[in-house]
Amino acid sequence: MAYTETTTTGYGTRVGNSFKAIGSGLLMFVLGTALLWWNEGRAVKTEKMLDEAGSKYVEMENPNKKDASLEGELICGTALATTEDSLTDADFGIGAKAIALRRTVEYYQWVEHAQTKKEDKLGGKEVTTTTYTYSKQWVSSPVQSSQFHDPAYQNKNMVLTTVEEDEKYAENVSFGAYKLPESLIHAISSREAMDLALAEDLLAQFNKNTQAAYERFYGVQKSIQQPAQPVQQPVAQAIPDSILALLPDSVKAQLDSLQAVNDSINKQMANAENKKDLAYIHQAGNVLYFGRVPGAPEVGDVRVTFEKVVPAKVTVMAVVDGDTFKPFKAKNGKRFQTLVMGQKSGDEIIDAEKEANNMILWFLRILGCLMVIGGLKGIFGFIETILKVVPFIAGIFGWGVGLVCTVIGVAWSLIVIAIAWLFYRPLLGISLLVLAGFLVWVFAFKGKDKLKDLAAKSKQKNAEPLPATE
Repeated sequence: MAYTETTTTGYGTRVGNSFKAIGSGLLMFVLGTALLWWNEGRAVKTEKMLDEAGSKYVEMENPNKKDASLEGELICGTALATTEDSLTDADFGIGAKAIALRRTVEYYQWVEHAQTKKEDKLGGKEVTTTTYTYSKQWVSSPVQSSQFHDPAYQNKNMVLTTVEEDEKYAENVSFGAYKLPESLIHAISSREAMDLALAEDLLAQFNKNTQAAYERFYGVQKSIQQPAQPVQQPVAQAIPDSILALLPDSVKAQLDSLQAVNDSINKQMANAENKKDLAYIHQAGNVLYFGRVPGAPEVGDVRVTFEKVVPAKVTVMAVVDGDTFKPFKAKNGKRFQTLVMGQKSGDEIIDAEKEANNMILWFLRILGCLMVIGGLKGIFGFIETILKVVPFIAGIFGWGVGLVCTVIGVAWSLIVIAIAWLFYRPLLGISLLVLAGFLVWVFAFKGKDKLKDLAAKSKQKNAEPLPATE
C-alpha cells in the first residue's frame, strides 16, 4: 500500500531558494564549459595516440619464446594466459588454482521507491506530494529500513548474516614465455562457476548462526521436515566359495565388476547418511544460500556466489619490457596498453579503441551541453519563480526561458567545441562555428522578424472597422 507525504513551500522561501540557485547554476555552466573543452582535447590526443600505435606495432609471432629483438617494441600477440598460483577464500575455506577468485553477495530486502509530484498554487506556494511504495528484491548491500518514511515498513529489514564481497588475483600469470603485469591480469574476464566443497563443521556453524539470527527476528518456526534417509540395499548376495570355484573365469569377472558397483553404491549411501541436511544453509552449484527455502526467499536471506577466472586465450597489445610488458607512450604523452579476450589482430584492436573513444566523445559532449543548459536555467530560473504568484503566467514564461536557455546552451556548446577543434583541426572547427552562427542568426533575427509580422497582423486586425448593425 502506498504512503503519501505532502509538504508546502511558501512563496518567499521559493524566491530565496531561486536566488541561491544562481550560484550553483553559474558553477554548473562553468563546469559544463570546461568539460566540453577538455573532452575535445582528450579525444584528439587519444586518436593521435591510437594512430601512432597503429603505425608502430609489430606482430609477436611466437609469445612462447622470448625474442630479444622485440625489447622496447609495441607488440600485438596472442597466447594462453595461465597461472600455477593457488588462491584461497579464507572465510569459506575454499580455493582453486586460478587467475582470480571472486565472491559476490546479495541480500533480500525491502526497498523504498519514491515518486514526487509538484504543483504550483495561486499566490506562489508550491505543494509537493511524494508517494512511497515498497517492494522486496535482491540488492548488493543491506538496506536501512529505519530510514523508511512509512512507519509500517520501518525496521522491517534484517540480514541473516553479513558477508563482504571479495576478489583475489594471482600474482604470477604467464603469457607464453612472458609475465603479465597486474593491470592486464585484471582485464582477463574468463569467469566460470567455482565448485564448492565447504567443510561440514563450517557449514554447521553457519547453520547455527543463521538459525539464531532468523529466530531472533522471526521467532521460533516449525522445523523443516527432513527428507527420508536412503535405505542401503546390497546389489548382489554373497556366493559360497565352493560354488564360485566351479564358475568360468568370464562369470567370475562379471561378478567382480558387480561387486565393485555394489561397493560404490554402499559408499555413496554411507556418505548420504553422514551428511546433514541443514535447515538454514543450502548449496546449489556455485551459490551458498543463507535462509530457509531458496525458492521462496524471505527478508534477510543472503546468497553468496563464487566464481573463478580460468586460463584463457588472450591478445595483448603493449610494449615488451624484459619478461613482462609496460604501456606504450605516444609522442603527445598519452599511454596505451590493453588485453582483450580471444585472438585479435592489431588493426582490430586499434579500430575497437577508436570506436570506444568516439562513443566517449559524444557521451561527454551531450553531458557537457546538458550541464551548460542546466546552468543557464539555474541562473535565470529566479525570473520564473518571481512570477509563480500566477502559476499560468509563470508556466508560459518558464517555457520561454527554457527554450531560450536551450538554444543559447546548444549554441554556446558548439562554439566551445569549435574553438577547441580550431586548435587541433581548423576545417571542422570553422564548420562548427558557422553552424553555431546560423543558429544564433535564426533565433536572433528570424525570430525577431517573425514577431514583427505577428504584431503587424494583430494591429491590422484591430484596425478593421466593425460590421454595421441595423
